[in-house]
Amino acid sequence: MGCLFYFQISLVMPWDDYLCFMKQFFRCVVVLAFVFNTAHAQIRLSKLVLLPKQEYKILGSDVISIDTLILGDSSRIVLNPQAKTNIINVAVALIGKGCAIYGKGEKAELGKRGRNGANQRAPCSDGSEGSEGGAGFNGKDGLNLSFYVGVIKIAGSLQVDLSGADGGNGGVGGTGGDGGSGTTVCKGGNGGAGANGRNGGNAGSGGSLNISCKKCQDTRSLQDQLIVKNYGGFGGLGGDGGRGGQAGLGRLKDGKNGKKGMPGIQGAPGKQGSVTLEQK
Repeated sequence: MGCLFYFQISLVMPWDDYLCFMKQFFRCVVVLAFVFNTAHAQIRLSKLVLLPKQEYKILGSDVISIDTLILGDSSRIVLNPQAKTNIINVAVALIGKGCAIYGKGEKAELGKRGRNGANQRAPCSDGSEGSEGGAGFNGKDGLNLSFYVGVIKIAGSLQVDLSGADGGNGGVGGTGGDGGSGTTVCKGGNGGAGANGRNGGNAGSGGSLNISCKKCQDTRSLQDQLIVKNYGGFGGLGGDGGRGGQAGLGRLKDGKNGKKGMPGIQGAPGKQGSVTLEQK
């Protein structure tokens, strides 16, 4: 099949175009192979020691295997945000007080504010309407963590934060422009309508935590030392509607004030993640 594919292309393509095609083809294969290997490469460490308040970031892999893990007080491990699920394999874990594993969803961006309508300088003319802003961005889901450990000893507590991020607030609608002033022959211009506020972004859901302890005698004592945060985030608030522009005043008759825009809708909240503790 490969020879037939080569023969067909060589017949329909000029030689220079064929060479260019093959270079691009093999370049894509190399890039894809690199991405695949990077995503599935495993970090192997005989010992990882974090000093008090020190931080270790898992980068370039979604799996890390450690023979001995020692976490000083208030130190933390940051999960790889590029991988939906992180896997930590540890033979022996010695954890101090106030330590943490962090895999919270990435913070969402806020929606941009709408532009205000132009105030009308020409007599008796209406102001321009405001423009809508941007919708709030969705919050990212918390990461999933599978933590496989042989022996674990916790001096104080271990916090695992896999909570979903809040949705971004929606952009506020732009204010309507003011109407132009009236004259003796025409009424004042009407104020421009304010733009509607945009909807808030949906919140991210909490990640799932699975802890498997091979030599734990009682998982209930381990559970008492864990502080798990894997709740869903709050939906972003809807943006306020823009204020209507002011009416132009006139000797003959005043214009009308512009209407205020409607507020945006709050985004949906995220869902709670799951927690599983098992001994095997």
